Amino acid sequence: MKAYLKLLKFVRPYLGLFSLGSVCIVISSVFDGVSLGMLIPVVDRVFTNKQIVIPAKVPGFISALVDKLNTIPAQTLLIYMIISLIILFLLKGFFGYWQSYIMSDIGQRVVRDIRNQLYSHLQSLSLDYFTHKRGGEMMSRITNDVKLVENAVSYGSTDLIYQGALVIIYLVLTLFLYFKLTVISVLLVPLISLPIIRVGKILRKLSRSSQEKMADINSLLYETIIGARIVRAFNREDYEVEKFKRVNYGYYKLAMKAVRRLLILSPLTDFLGVLAAAFIIYWGGKDVISGKISFGVFGVSMGALLSLIRPFKKLSQVNSINEQAIAASVRIYEVLDTKASVAEKPEAAQLAGFREKINYEDIWFSYGENEIIKGISLEVKKGQMLAIVGSSGVGKSTLLDLIPRFYDPKKGRILIDGKDIQNFTLQSLRQQIGIVTQETILFNDTIRTNISYGKLDASDEEVKQAAIQAHAHDFISKLPEGYNTIIGDRGMKLSGGERQRIAIARALLKNPPILILDEATSQLDTESERIVQEALDKLIHGRTVLVIAHRLSTVKNANRIIVLDKGKIAEEGVHSELVLKDGLYRRFYQMQELK
Repeated sequence: MKAYLKLLKFVRPYLGLFSLGSVCIVISSVFDGVSLGMLIPVVDRVFTNKQIVIPAKVPGFISALVDKLNTIPAQTLLIYMIISLIILFLLKGFFGYWQSYIMSDIGQRVVRDIRNQLYSHLQSLSLDYFTHKRGGEMMSRITNDVKLVENAVSYGSTDLIYQGALVIIYLVLTLFLYFKLTVISVLLVPLISLPIIRVGKILRKLSRSSQEKMADINSLLYETIIGARIVRAFNREDYEVEKFKRVNYGYYKLAMKAVRRLLILSPLTDFLGVLAAAFIIYWGGKDVISGKISFGVFGVSMGALLSLIRPFKKLSQVNSINEQAIAASVRIYEVLDTKASVAEKPEAAQLAGFREKINYEDIWFSYGENEIIKGISLEVKKGQMLAIVGSSGVGKSTLLDLIPRFYDPKKGRILIDGKDIQNFTLQSLRQQIGIVTQETILFNDTIRTNISYGKLDASDEEVKQAAIQAHAHDFISKLPEGYNTIIGDRGMKLSGGERQRIAIARALLKNPPILILDEATSQLDTESERIVQEALDKLIHGRTVLVIAHRLSTVKNANRIIVLDKGKIAEEGVHSELVLKDGLYRRFYQMQELK
């Protein structure tokens, strides 16, 4: 129940609309009960022309209504019944339409809100969250899991109220018309409810497992679509197809387990209904024969009781829908309840600009138990270029990722102009920093939008000037749509050098005082590297630059070079000093010279 109430929190903003929809549902269900009750005068007075006989003690208004119906001529009553039936179904259709429309609207609003919340929350989480989660799994939370919640809100809630109201109406109808049958009704309810509850609990477990399998499918799809070139280059199409089939088969097995348990409810409730019908026919048939009850009253009472089977079947389906939605909502709340590891202080100040220097003070950092950085301290003055050299996996990128607070150090602190960066708002801190990485991230949008990503209000002329400085304007001008060209997923319509120049133009337009270059030319051919390096030279001019150097020829002019080894600074100095020492830097340099 607690999990279900937590699921219903998503509906809270629309309680007024939900209440209106619920009223329409209840009114529509009342019309079902009234239409069944109308069979009594039709059968007893119109078709058999006998008196209506109700054995149970009924309220005065019902007794007066029965007396009135017994005095109306059969032919006149038939006309009244036909007119009433037409009006009844018009009203039922009217309220039925609005109940479906309102509940569907609430369902779509809830889906919209949850997806907005999930996406917004994902954007607020720190990078370490994404390093431990698969892209396909996060996509599954926003798509598949949210859809299950919509089913519970739109269809589950509608049927829960509608079928629940029908159960009450049919029980009350039976109670008023033929009290003896209430005994059977009381026995029937727990007999049907117990297997529904039991199966529902099993379905919740199966649903969670199947949702996790669907996340596996989405992750596999995401990976193979992103890595399509590698799959084909290594002739692994058949391997990936077989892997997908295994994961897909696992989902199929779980789905069929759920189907088997869901389908067993229908014959089970049918069997219980037949048992109840046998008792009713035997028990009530004797009273009809003896004249204690009219056939119309007995028929409607029996119909009301047997009609309980249909809403119970529906309620069993609602229960399965709700159990699946509860499992989905648990996964959704796992994301929404996750706190960002890099948090902004409530009293965080704005970083107005960068004036003097950046300081690392005794920085320690680890990924889990794996210590990457061990007590590093260094200083970078404004306008200087600091180059970081070291083997792969030694912590070069991590060291620079600490400045924009993609991660926070486990110990120590980073200062900008003597103030701890954790005292600044994340937005104002990152506004001072531009980043160009070896893995160029572009979006499936126009070139103009990609360049102006750091300054969305930039004019066309500003975008053009940034592209000119990045040596990108010439190739952009030759494209059919120019700056309005859609560059495809991750910029795949462009070459590696072109993508890198777009990224440099993006950093130029942002115009940050601090620049981080993470092996920005390491994956380019010689000609592309030359062009990109010229663009980088313009980007670097007048800025404080921290660069991860893969090709040491690009950092010969750095004001300072540090060599990382085993999480610590092994060497530091300028290029001319380090090549003379018998250390790591010299070995790196000699290896590259021999290539």
